[in-house]
Amino acid sequence: MIDSPSPMNVEQLIRTVADQFDSAELAYGHGTDNPLDEAAWLIFSTLRLAHEAAVEAYAMPVLESDILKVMALAQRRIEERVPMAYLLNQAFFAGREYYVDERVLVPRSPFAELIEQQFTPWVDPRQVLAVADLGTGSACIAIAIAYAFPDARVDAVDISTDALAVAAINIKKHELECPGLAARVATVQSDFFDALGGNQYDLIVSNPPYVDGADMASMPLEFGHEPELGLAAGDDGLDAVHKILREASRFLTDNGILVCEVGNSQPALEAAYPGVPFVWLEFAAGGAGVFVLTKIDLEGI
Repeated sequence: MIDSPSPMNVEQLIRTVADQFDSAELAYGHGTDNPLDEAAWLIFSTLRLAHEAAVEAYAMPVLESDILKVMALAQRRIEERVPMAYLLNQAFFAGREYYVDERVLVPRSPFAELIEQQFTPWVDPRQVLAVADLGTGSACIAIAIAYAFPDARVDAVDISTDALAVAAINIKKHELECPGLAARVATVQSDFFDALGGNQYDLIVSNPPYVDGADMASMPLEFGHEPELGLAAGDDGLDAVHKILREASRFLTDNGILVCEVGNSQPALEAAYPGVPFVWLEFAAGGAGVFVLTKIDLEGI
């Protein structure tokens, strides 16, 4: 049981929990990368504190009942190795909040930076009217794209009905913030392109499963809480991207592009397709393993 000295202010509680997280040698990567930020996330979310008023918040005294709530969640984080995003049903992507639970991956894609830049210079934002997000999960990428391209319709595609149920929660949530968004973002149950018929898209994006067999076997316990369907992609991590590359050109408009994340499976992909002119993107905020291909590039695959 985690000890909880009382009374405490917010800063003291954050440091107490951070020390416990540090001692427990937790794995991060689901929204934070260190124990202090993880503890601050837990406490600010549980106490409903505003990050913009952090300086004032640090000095606030914390009620004993709230300390107990925080400590109970911290104990689960330590003993069960549950990612904080699932404990709080909260994740952030491209500056906005999303609901998540263990039916979907926790958002952490560098796609946020591309969306904020409207995928320039790879597309003319004024000409992006139809988008597909393959393997949408929580629909955070699809919804962020709908914000960035207010005239576009977006198909949020996933094979998992559980994932699409979470996607629907987030579409409804963001409709309240952006009236009309729900009319432009549609959930589609499909194994990538299988149920998309003759649809044509100006932009296809995907953060598909790309974890190879070796990495699946050695992942920290925290990642075991995420759906394996969203992570595992065969021995070389390419099972999903093979399907995408084979079919994508038929679903792109003449000036359309495919943007796909394959993470550390990049070397395996380049080795598998030595003649394909992958353009690998760089990110100011960190991240790698995201490529761009045009319709013409894809037609030869």
